[in-house]
Amino acid sequence: MRDNQRSAKHAPRVFVTGTAGFIGFHLAARLLQEGCAVAGYDGMTDYYDVRLKQRRHAMLHQNNGFTATESLLEERETLERAVTDFAPDIIVHLAGQAGVRHSLENPFSYIQSNVVGTMSVLESALKADVSHLLMASTSSVYGANIEMPFRESQKTDTPLTIYAATKQANEVMGHAWAHLHEMPITVFRFFTVYGPWGRPDMALFKFTKGILEGTPIDIYNCGDMWRDFTYIDDLVCAIRLLIDTVPGESEMAVEGDTLSNVAPFRVVNIGNSNKVRLLDFVEAIEEEIGQKAIRNLMPIQPGDVPATWADSTLLQRLTGFQPQTSFREGVARFVKWYRHYYDV
Repeated sequence: MRDNQRSAKHAPRVFVTGTAGFIGFHLAARLLQEGCAVAGYDGMTDYYDVRLKQRRHAMLHQNNGFTATESLLEERETLERAVTDFAPDIIVHLAGQAGVRHSLENPFSYIQSNVVGTMSVLESALKADVSHLLMASTSSVYGANIEMPFRESQKTDTPLTIYAATKQANEVMGHAWAHLHEMPITVFRFFTVYGPWGRPDMALFKFTKGILEGTPIDIYNCGDMWRDFTYIDDLVCAIRLLIDTVPGESEMAVEGDTLSNVAPFRVVNIGNSNKVRLLDFVEAIEEEIGQKAIRNLMPIQPGDVPATWADSTLLQRLTGFQPQTSFREGVARFVKWYRHYYDV
């Protein structure tokens, strides 16, 4: 493997999948601000408004340090060529088919993008001899677990959706790859990420849109849901710190570390560690907009879990960082962005 300490000498070259997406866009922007060279890769699928994806990429292209390839993860030869041509030090794999509910309607797209596509990323990372591969997972892998807050040491063998199952598959694929090829791999589990430039299928986006337009918003399980809302800037900060926290390096062991005893592989929660009631979240949006929502109370949907709540102690011990943006502050920032972007 390459010398993992080289990042201390110069800004790393980072290949990021999913740069036209919500999280990938924000991470790429952060890396570019630091002076990193960033190569993006995204399929521009029509799962949601492609114009939003195009706008994100257009903003990144304003920086000369950014280049991008628009293609699917499953296009293995295209992905490998893009990685090889860029010769990255680091790969951050964020692309994939997102959305818990959509996986009930189109499960095959999740297998193709999240399983087959991730295998293409693993193979490309190996051929490029990267010093660290980081991959996105989700709190959904905790599935039927009821003990909270969720800790990385808990079992994840009871997923409730195909989306969660594909992400759990990514985690075990990553462990096997790290073991077989001594490739340092970090997997992070995201908890309900939100903020400006978010996806239109996410709750905050749909709620804001509905309240501003005066149309009903669907609130599942009659609002008796709890989520660990994690603001995008906090998430990106955590990812950036984890890029430099390479599994298997000579760092001191920390309590509760998930570092494998047979591979340079680690799993880390990234969450606010503060569960919020869904109705309180809706009320924060109403207060920020200055208008009440028309609430359509619905039963819980198949695959949904009543609550998520992260234990982010390991993240704090590894990096010294703990996400802490309050949901009210984050909602205010999103509503401000939404009003500006859509001119409402």
